[in-house]
Amino acid sequence: MSKIVWLTLFLTTVSFALLGQGEPRRAWELKFPSAAFFTGYAQGNVRQGESVEDAKIRLLKDAQSLLSENIRVTVRSQTTSRTVSTTTNNVQRFDAVFASDVQIISDIEIVGIRSEPPYYDSKTGIVHAFAYVNRHELANYYKSVFAMNLVQAESLLQTVQNLEATGEKIKARRQCEAADSLLAKLRSTQRLLTAIEHGIAPDEKIETLHNRLVQMQARLAQAVLVYLKSGERNFAEPTTVVANQLKSSLSAKGCSFTDDPAQAEFRVFIEAATRHYGNEFGFIVCFADVAVQLFDVRKDKTVFQDEFSQKGIATSQEVAGRKALEDAAPVIVKKISLWIQ
Repeated sequence: MSKIVWLTLFLTTVSFALLGQGEPRRAWELKFPSAAFFTGYAQGNVRQGESVEDAKIRLLKDAQSLLSENIRVTVRSQTTSRTVSTTTNNVQRFDAVFASDVQIISDIEIVGIRSEPPYYDSKTGIVHAFAYVNRHELANYYKSVFAMNLVQAESLLQTVQNLEATGEKIKARRQCEAADSLLAKLRSTQRLLTAIEHGIAPDEKIETLHNRLVQMQARLAQAVLVYLKSGERNFAEPTTVVANQLKSSLSAKGCSFTDDPAQAEFRVFIEAATRHYGNEFGFIVCFADVAVQLFDVRKDKTVFQDEFSQKGIATSQEVAGRKALEDAAPVIVKKISLWIQ
């Protein structure tokens, strides 16, 4: 008979003996050593009005929850250690990595959890419950998840590169956001693997992909693309006074303009018309009635809309109307600048 069979028989015999002595936790820990398993143990009395079977179900859930938390605590501990040891050169970045890891690790669903039949000690009235998961099986599962996500991240970055080459900046930025989120998950999965199975070397591809992503984001963030459509009239004459002023002011704020609305991140629509109001101290007073609408393509909705009138004074009606249009432009810039970023 092989040594493995003898060991199994020995542990089973010891387990039953200890269970008979009312020491189930020791029996289970012998059967499922920490070197090969993550475990969770819970015990408690049967509550008033609760059946033994219901108490077993309740405590088994507690044991499973404790097992999951034991794994998360192990990963968080290793993440903290790694973060502290590498913050010398870039504290802010690794603080952000740590916060991201902790959040993602908190959301991790531990797969492959099993359990032993809960044990009820009739002498003490206490129910004992025990859950376990095999470290090797858990590591294999997350290795497959890691490999799948790594391929997806590489594909996303290739898509970003293709979109950037064709000038589709909005779509490229959206893919960057997806890639950034996926890389964060990859880092956390790697932390989890390191905690589960010692000796796993970090995959350097993650940092390579991260650096590539950062470079792409820097290029894509250089200018915000704006599409501007303006319908302006200074009395009977069509004009582009407001549009010209808007382009000048928004360009100074880092915007670029496109004639293709499909390529823009924001679409600005302006309608403006002047009207004669009256006279003041020998000068002609006109107003420019302006309607402005700002559409955020990324959010697929109008984020700002307003109507207002701007006063202009001059010695002639045409000049007063033009002055009103010119003075309306900075008002529009101020109104929409908070949204364009």
